[in-house]
Parts: sequence; C-alpha cells; structure tokens
Amino acid sequence: MRDTLTDDNKEPQGIVLTEEQKRRRRERSLAIAWALGILVVLFFAVTMVKGPAVLHRPL
Repeated sequence: MRDTLTDDNKEPQGIVLTEEQKRRRRERSLAIAWALGILVVLFFAVTMVKGPAVLHRPL
C-alpha cells in the first residue's frame, strides 16, 4: 500500500486544508450534530405527549 507522500519530494498528495477551513468544517459538523440531536428529542417528546395510543391505531 502506498502512503500519501510522494516518493520524490515527500509532500502530501491531494487537498490540504488550511486551519480556517478545518475550523469551519468542525463548526459545520457540530451544527449538524446539534440539529440532529434536537430533532431526536423533539420526536421523542411528541411521541411521549401522544402517549401509548399511538401504538393502538387501525391499520
């Protein structure tokens, strides 16, 4: 398996992100994680408010 460094000049191949780009990527990832977490809590809360009747409905 070849590593990501070239044999000639030992510089990384591909895209190398700047510190600003890494920071923005992390912020985006955290925002997505928070949004998903809030959605899960919201769906859980709505299910609890509806109560067990949500399981006993006609098909």
